[in-house]
Amino acid sequence: MIKFLKKHWMDILVIICVVALLAVLCMSVYTRFRFEKKWNIFWDYFVENNGYRKVLTGLQNTVYIAVLGLAIGLVIGTLIAVVKVLPGYKKLVRYAQTVCNIYVAFFRGTPIVVQLLLGYYILLPLLGVQLSQVNSCVLIFGLNSGAYISEIMRGGINSVDPGQLEAARAVGLPFSVSMLKVVVPQAVKNILPTLGNEFITLIKETAVVGYVGAMDITKAFQDQGSNSYEYMIPYLVMALIYIILVAFIAFLVKLMERRLAKSERRN
Repeated sequence: MIKFLKKHWMDILVIICVVALLAVLCMSVYTRFRFEKKWNIFWDYFVENNGYRKVLTGLQNTVYIAVLGLAIGLVIGTLIAVVKVLPGYKKLVRYAQTVCNIYVAFFRGTPIVVQLLLGYYILLPLLGVQLSQVNSCVLIFGLNSGAYISEIMRGGINSVDPGQLEAARAVGLPFSVSMLKVVVPQAVKNILPTLGNEFITLIKETAVVGYVGAMDITKAFQDQGSNSYEYMIPYLVMALIYIILVAFIAFLVKLMERRLAKSERRN
């Protein structure tokens, strides 16, 4: 113990100083901003006035939009990536690649809020499509995610050894089957961490769905603050929930990476 203290006394001193400063800062914030009163107001509206029900609904919608949006994005992004890596010998392929490039340029070149407003208030009514606010957000977020995943997937496809495609074609598989059953699964394994980041981005971007009246975590806590005229505690709790969600997703991605690494070692 004495040897440990002699070796790490500087580290221990720094930790003590940081903890002391944090304690002083917390006490200052607690006293200056009347934290106890703010917490009581928040608790009254959150529990006694059933504010937690809105938060639970918002949390459910946030996860729902992000998960389904990622699923739609995976389908669209994979198809676009496959089209982009096709040899441009035929005019039809070149036309398809041009359309895909325009699609990707639009969704990557405009903010998600603009896409949400254009899609919900202009495009869907013009097409005569009637969807709820949440399902409209799922569709628009899926289209947005597809543009980003297409570039991610294209990089993953290019990272796969070209010999894999050649071997699949050599045994008589068509090009489309070779891509979707041989190359794409290997590409997905290579880009798994990046797909995890895309899912995290979708979770955070759902904070704008309140622009079209959909209920999410951010909208739930904004309503909580508007009703109680107290925003400090609701917004701190909102930030904490987002941090927990992101940390949980990152943990799941790392777990999947470890399992894939173990399966590769066994093979």
